Amino acid sequence: MDARRQRLTARLLLLLGVACGIGWLATLDLSHKISTDLLDLIPRDEREPELMFARELATAAHARVAMFVLRAPDEADREAATAAFVASLRAAPEFAEIMTMGDTAAPDALARHLFEHRLDLLGPGWLARRHADWEAAGRPAPWAAWLAETTAARLEAFLARPEAMAFQDLIPADPLLLVPDLVAQVQALAQDPEEIAGRSLIWVRTRDDPLDESAQAPVIAAVDTALAAAHAIEPATTLQWAAISRFAAENRQRIRGELESLNFISFGAVLLVAAVGLRRLYSALHLAPVLLCAVLAAWVGATAAFERVHVLVFVIGSLLGGVAIDYGFYLQLQPPLHLGESYTAKVRRLLKPLLSSALTTVLGFLLLVVSDLPLIRQLGVFISAGLLGALAAALLWFGQMKTAQAEARGFLLRAWDPQRDLGRRIRVAALCAAAGVALVGPWFVRWHDDIRELEALPAAMRAEAEEVRALFGQGPGRTLYITRGATPAEARAALGRFLAEHAAHHPEASAASLGLALPNPDDHTAVVSHRRELADFPARLHEALARHGFEAEAFTPFVEAWTAWLASPPCGYDALVAGLHGALRGALALSFSTEPGASWFATVVDGAPTAFAPKDGATIALNRLESLNDLFTRYRISALRLSCLGLGLVGASVLAIYGLRRGWRIFLLPVGSCLLAFGVLGLLGQPLNLFHLLGAFLGVCLSHNYAIFTAENARWSDHPAPSVRLSALTTAVSFGVLAFSRIPVVAALGSTVALIVAAALLLVELAPPTARLPRGASRA
Repeated sequence: MDARRQRLTARLLLLLGVACGIGWLATLDLSHKISTDLLDLIPRDEREPELMFARELATAAHARVAMFVLRAPDEADREAATAAFVASLRAAPEFAEIMTMGDTAAPDALARHLFEHRLDLLGPGWLARRHADWEAAGRPAPWAAWLAETTAARLEAFLARPEAMAFQDLIPADPLLLVPDLVAQVQALAQDPEEIAGRSLIWVRTRDDPLDESAQAPVIAAVDTALAAAHAIEPATTLQWAAISRFAAENRQRIRGELESLNFISFGAVLLVAAVGLRRLYSALHLAPVLLCAVLAAWVGATAAFERVHVLVFVIGSLLGGVAIDYGFYLQLQPPLHLGESYTAKVRRLLKPLLSSALTTVLGFLLLVVSDLPLIRQLGVFISAGLLGALAAALLWFGQMKTAQAEARGFLLRAWDPQRDLGRRIRVAALCAAAGVALVGPWFVRWHDDIRELEALPAAMRAEAEEVRALFGQGPGRTLYITRGATPAEARAALGRFLAEHAAHHPEASAASLGLALPNPDDHTAVVSHRRELADFPARLHEALARHGFEAEAFTPFVEAWTAWLASPPCGYDALVAGLHGALRGALALSFSTEPGASWFATVVDGAPTAFAPKDGATIALNRLESLNDLFTRYRISALRLSCLGLGLVGASVLAIYGLRRGWRIFLLPVGSCLLAFGVLGLLGQPLNLFHLLGAFLGVCLSHNYAIFTAENARWSDHPAPSVRLSALTTAVSFGVLAFSRIPVVAALGSTVALIVAAALLLVELAPPTARLPRGASRA
């Protein structure tokens, strides 16, 4: 094939590949294909129960809750501004339910229902506890008589306490103290009025999915309109609010901004360094198509392999420019073996190091596809596809040019001997220092995984959210537990076991759950026999109350209620559950679920030093932040195993291609540069996470490329190839840009790669991975 036809073929193949890639992306709905949901980073089949439940809550009504806190200097003005704010929200179609926390309508509705059905809801549990006490006391008297006497004694003791004043009107109808006992058990759910003094708290439930991008802007706009209405009443009104829709919109906007800016800056930085390192500017511009094709291939590969791809993959993928340019530099800057060497002959000569570096790197990254974490799998495919695209694009782009040779500037061509130019002592001292840091520093590395580092939220917004949640009773001193069961009855039975077990382990803590308003299923079943045995209980109680100094006739409302309860058929358990759930409004309605197959009760524990893990597994501590941090710690360990396996495969590939004598020296460079970088980070006290590990794996693959190119270059030159020097500089700059990202994990990955690449370049200059031949000796 003549040169002209060869160039035409390369051009057509390149255009065909680009057209296919653009055509594929044009067929996609990118708004659906690209996800900004943090929970998409968690496997859908995650085996940890708390994380599975966190996923369920993220798609349920809980995720639609928004919490608002209004402040104003004057209380009257604040109340008026709050009324205007709430009225504006009620007029907006985006909100399904709005409650001012000072509004007593919801608690009153619940209290009314509990009082009207107290004997069905609270009576069975009360009777079971009293019967157990009677049995424990050795049955000192007939059951009905003993129960009447202890009831009167408990009532007398209760009325001597200050809190009894709040129940004075209730006592004639409830001498059993069913409602006061429940109130004492669930008081941890109530808010302290002193904590919210001077503020108006508003609880809102939105209609649409807060993670739906189309539903987020209308919610934010409606809140802005409501705040404007409040400002019309009191200009000094301030608003704090927390909502998933707000955070998701802010996070998406900032990540998209990062995606655009980082790709642009990284791309520009690579070209700028290339322009500085090459004698002719247009030579640097020839690298742009290689970079663009690499990004196109990466996008096509990731979107074709996965149903949805998280946007962080594309943000982190902005580093691809620093990786993909290696092949372009190597093809451009490698001098011809002799005058008139054709491009085809040059490619044949360079194909071994090109394929060795590309395929071993791709092999290592494709190993990440077996990771449990979707983000790691997607990154593995994204980078592998991008590297293959970069290699193909470099071969085809320079193959369709008449001349593919570029000249590096003098500072990249300078041949130097570190032992001659630095002096033997300085070189040895530098290598010893590097070895010391590499061997000692990693032992000081501290690992800390925090899922919040995946977000791009500003610190002020995160602090605002924490303050708002604390005002709504979701402070750090509390632990939320979820007790689950296939049916409400099963969940309630498990709740009883959990509360008893927790009280035994943490007697100093208080646990509150609205599930306590329902009877234990066993107690509900046993109440039938109790009802038969206590037909004369009202008369016995009348006598006992009189002995304790009460006017027995004042308790006629209770006698009438008890008589009616005995005469009516027992209420079924499912009917009790449905009635109680139907009486709940606002935040109270989210305290338990009666869904078939997925029933659960929430319990708030205050004052326990540590989260408690029950034996039966039906109850989980739902601290979502700690759970997700533990998840990423587990996945970091999994990624470490995969990275070590990938590194082993890369090393084995190098040894198989280059033999033991040259292979181990080539493989020593990436391992040494990685240890040196981790040593520096460890000695600096920088806490590391999963993304430092991913950056290290990428950095090892890059330094592995430099080792191969340097080893191959040693066959023709006695100094490091200018392509290696320029590639390392552009990569360090490219990843250095990422180190300034506002997304902590992106900054972690960028800084790690930049540090490893710098370490690799330092080692290449001080101790290249192949022995230098004596001056004047011929190269093979």
